[in-house]
This record gives sequence, C-alpha cells and structure tokens, in this order.
Amino acid sequence: MNGTRAEDGLRQAPSMQPPPQLEWKFSQVFGERIAGEEVQEVDIISAIEFDKCGDHLATGDRGGRVVLFERIDARNHGSRKDLERQDGSLSRHPEFRYKTEFQSHEPEFDYLKSLEIEEKINKIRWCQTANGSLFLLSTNDKTIKYWKVQEKKVKRISEMNIDASHAAGNCSGASSSTSNPGLCLPNGCSGKTLNYLSNDLCIPPGGFPSLRLPVVTSQETSLVSRCQKIYAHAHDYHINSISNNSDGETFISADDLRINLWNLEISNQSFNIVDVKPANMEDLTEVITSAEFHPTHCNMLAYSSSKGSIRLIDLRQSALCDSYSKLFEEHEASGSRSFFTEIISSISDIKFGKDGRHILSRDYMTLKLWDINMDSGPVATFQVHEHLRPKLCDLYENDSIFDKFESCLSGDGLHVATGSYSNLFRVFGCLPGSNEATTLEASKTPMSRGIALMRKAHHLQALACGVNRYGRHHGVISV
Repeated sequence: MNGTRAEDGLRQAPSMQPPPQLEWKFSQVFGERIAGEEVQEVDIISAIEFDKCGDHLATGDRGGRVVLFERIDARNHGSRKDLERQDGSLSRHPEFRYKTEFQSHEPEFDYLKSLEIEEKINKIRWCQTANGSLFLLSTNDKTIKYWKVQEKKVKRISEMNIDASHAAGNCSGASSSTSNPGLCLPNGCSGKTLNYLSNDLCIPPGGFPSLRLPVVTSQETSLVSRCQKIYAHAHDYHINSISNNSDGETFISADDLRINLWNLEISNQSFNIVDVKPANMEDLTEVITSAEFHPTHCNMLAYSSSKGSIRLIDLRQSALCDSYSKLFEEHEASGSRSFFTEIISSISDIKFGKDGRHILSRDYMTLKLWDINMDSGPVATFQVHEHLRPKLCDLYENDSIFDKFESCLSGDGLHVATGSYSNLFRVFGCLPGSNEATTLEASKTPMSRGIALMRKAHHLQALACGVNRYGRHHGVISV
C-alpha cells in the first residue's frame, strides 16, 4: 500500500500483529435491469446511507425518491448478539430486502431568483428510532425533510350475518334507517365496522334467527411514510451536508458559505453558527465542502474547505463559530506546487471515525486519516488516483478534475473505503504494517480481487469525458 504513517497516530499495542487480510466477496445486488435497457436519469443513485446498527439501508436518487431496505439474515438466523458471537469466517453474508419507498422531493421553481430546484437527493441521514418507527432526514439542494416510517396494522372485520346483496341494495345510510324497516346496519354494507347507535339498527322482516357480532379475521401490516417536518428557506447556496447530533435533538446543514444549526422539532427557525461569506465576494478564497458532528461529543463538529483544510470547532466556546479550535491541513513543499495543487487538494468529504478520535478526508487524489489530537499532519495517507497525475491537464480541460468522491470508515476503524471511476472502489487497511489495498468493482459480475487500478489507465479518455463522473453505478446497489 502506498502511504505514509505517523508512529503514534493509530492506537496499537506493541505486540499487536496486523489482522489477517480480509477476503472480499460479492454479496447482493438490488435494481435488476434488462440487458440493453437504457438508464434513466432519474434512476441514478445520488445518496446512500446505512443506519448505525447496519439493519437498514436508505438510498436516494435523482428523481427525488428514497428507497429503504432492511436486513433479514439476523431475523432468519437468530438475534444480532448471536450473530456477533459466531465466527466471522462464515460464508454467510448480510442479506437485505426491499422494505418501502416514498417520494421525498419534487422539482420546484424559485420565482424570486428565477432558479429551478432539482428534486435530486443530495444526502440522507438516519435519526434515532422510537417505538419501532424509523426516522430519517433527506435533502436536495435547498430543502431538508424529516420523515417517519412506521408499520400500521389494518384490521379486517368478518361480514355480518346480513345478506350482503340485500344490504348493498337497501342500505342507504343512517339518516333513512328509521323510515325503512328493511334496511341493514349502515356500516355493515362494507363489512368493516359496527355502528352501535340504536337509531341506525334496522331489523329485517322476520328478524334475525341468530345475532352474530363481527370479529377480526385478519390483521395486515402496511408501511406508512409521513413527512414530519420541512426545513426550508435557510440556504442561499446548495446544501452539501447534513449531520445529526449525538444529543438526538439537533442537526446541522451546510452549504458553500454557511452552516446552520436546527432543532428537529422546530422547522421555521435555525441558527447560523458558521459564516465564511466575506463582505466583498471578490475576496472569497474558499468555500465549505462538507460538515459533520462528532459522534459522541454534542458540542463538537468539523467542516472541510476547498483549500484542503479541516476545522474543528467547539460550540461551548462561542455561539458563533467563525473561529476554530483546531486546524488540520497539510502543507505542500514549495517546489512541488503547481497550477493544479489547490484544485486537487480540495476536500470533498469528511467522516468521523466511530471512536470520535479520527477524521477521514477525501480529496481528488488521496484519502487521509487525521488524529484530532495531532494537527501537524495526517497519520496516514492512501493514494487513490496517483496514476492520474500525468493526465491532470486533460482532466482539467474536461472538468473531470472537479469530480467529488465520498469515503467511509468501517465500524471497527480498521478499514477505509472510497470510490473511483469505472464502477471501482478501493479499500485500505489502517493499522501500521498492514499491506491491504484492495480494488473492487461495484458490479454483478465483479472482477477478481486485487486488480490493479493502473490497468484502467487506458480508459482515461473516456473518464475525462465525464463517464461515471459521479463515481456511482447506475441504479444498482452492491452490498
């Protein structure tokens, strides 16, 4: 693996040996399509997010839809604790199935600014569950929505002991029940509910040989998605990040110049905690590219900039966080700087590790792992697109150098992953001494494990033309 490390950057016992190299296997695919079928623009996936437990998966697309999947292997093979006790070398993979979907956003038009607002989902974030219901945030460029997905049981009632055909022909409503002794129970026409009002009860000629009260014959469960809150009109620029706070009550949203703090229960008011907009826009030198709350400390958050820096801020110091607690940036040697240095150093995504000690950042060329206790430089640097360095001029001319890629850390903090071109993604081991650097393809027929990214260099002309510019496969999810 190409990388540089600081000895004290990652926690490791002196006698700890690098873990055995993982065997990556293709597991599951969603979104089957017929060979030769054209991919519609609205079906391209634009956001994806697992919940903290890994039991649910949410995806958003450019058509404004959110699709939810749920994990079913734990249900079929015992409790989650039982699965964790089992040997990790088992061949069984996590299995997910389709749960539900809903239309989160619709295309809009801002008449004041004469601006079309796309329905494309930029980010999805899971919130804390309550009473068996699922909660999540989704956002497009301007509007954030808070969704609740819950199961509702629909009871089906048996037919009453009245002739259905007679009831359908004679039942005309409760208002006429007293004038026609041949009517039936008004609500009994549908066989759903029973009205106990005495003036609605009509006895047919000859009476009832026996009275049979309605009973519940079955209960069907249906999923209902409902928008609880809409957080709008707080951003002048496109929203690039949303992040939940560990307090379970607040979240942040960030655009190019501002970060706003919201309360989940208050949709008509937010607090601007970071504002990097200069008095004169000609003096603007950098923009906010990503922001995220600390996973455990509700007073801390971090945001990245287009200059390749990460700022850690503490809400306890000041309500307005234009100043920072720590600044993380790597200075290039003066002799190695070029016209493209600032462009490729722009950070497109940051993620906190589960332990809250490390921050993973992604720029165009590399992944970098930072220790929040060390602001002198990253503790590890992973080369992702080093083979593209000789082609930066071509990538700049075709705007591909401005493509943005996301990243993630594994739950145990031992692996990091990020996307690349041609449906490829790369996985790196984090522990010192680990030689693990795996390139995989997000495809139903993935190539063999450990392929070299350099083999894709001859496809650079297609990449520079914008093929798969978003680093996502069209309408297909591989787990």
